Amino acid sequence: MSESTDRHEYDVVVVGGGPAGMTAALYTTRLGHRTALVDRGGGRAAMMQDVHNVLGVREETSGGEYLDVGRDQLADYGCEIHRDLITSCTRDDADDRSFRLSGDAAGYVGEAIVLATGFTDVRPEPPLPRTGRGLHYCLHCDAYMFVDESVYVMGHAESAAHVAGIMLNFTDEVDLLTRGAEPEWSDETAAVLEAHPIDVIESDITGVQNGDDGWLEALEFEDGVVREYRGGFAMYGAEYNNGLARELGCELDADGTITVDDHGRTSVDGVYAVGDCTPGHNQVPVALGQGAKAGIDVHFQLRDFPRDLETIAELGPVRSAEVPGIPDELLEQAVDFHTYGRE
Repeated sequence: MSESTDRHEYDVVVVGGGPAGMTAALYTTRLGHRTALVDRGGGRAAMMQDVHNVLGVREETSGGEYLDVGRDQLADYGCEIHRDLITSCTRDDADDRSFRLSGDAAGYVGEAIVLATGFTDVRPEPPLPRTGRGLHYCLHCDAYMFVDESVYVMGHAESAAHVAGIMLNFTDEVDLLTRGAEPEWSDETAAVLEAHPIDVIESDITGVQNGDDGWLEALEFEDGVVREYRGGFAMYGAEYNNGLARELGCELDADGTITVDDHGRTSVDGVYAVGDCTPGHNQVPVALGQGAKAGIDVHFQLRDFPRDLETIAELGPVRSAEVPGIPDELLEQAVDFHTYGRE
């Protein structure tokens, strides 16, 4: 962080503006902590054509619309939102209880950090159907869309074979497209595939046919065959955005996810991680729960009251002038926000 860079100080800095990060920021803000949400934009949730499996959110809501409502809610409660890319995060040399974050546009300081940096799906080589209109990455989100439809699964590793088998729970037309790559699944998996009505297509894709609505209708192959599909799933793995976690010294799992406990705590005190950059199901409702638990735990660590006996011995009894502990700017915003008593 250079001397010329604007520096913003908070109790909590959340890096990443997806459902998990926004929920963590929502909780820490409403629980009385000066919170910043720093978001570079984009992300998997922003790309969703429709939001699935989120109670109270209708299917026709897009990911962008869903996130817009979340940002409005955060701003109403007093969370400060910055569009910026965080490039570095370290302990503050002047105060080892705080962290310094450097972004392209500004610098940030926080007592607690929540990493909600997600991951990026590895895309196969084109030609490809349109994302969300025939090319999908989330089985548990989108399998329901293809009940009784012709479906492909694209990939050549164990995960692709596994997903192809799962799709038989939804349809009787499943092809596994290796696109000319040598299969990497085990002999046992090969035997399982042989025992199920799944066609393994080795020929690569040469073209895509879409309908007037933009949805996939068929794929063209090098062997000259045109095969009809309504949609399918690409299974080529994920690249986890764990650079900040590695810089801070957080423990990582073998696949690159950030190791956390049940409250989102990492191996580094004061650093939390939530959402798709952590182990588990990559689902919006799961992300909401992780963000909520992390936000509450951050509050337990940062809240001023009640003081323990050691602190009381050091600072004396709590005076009336010291409470409430919520900062003045959030206090005023909360009073204005109260809905009870409104006409």
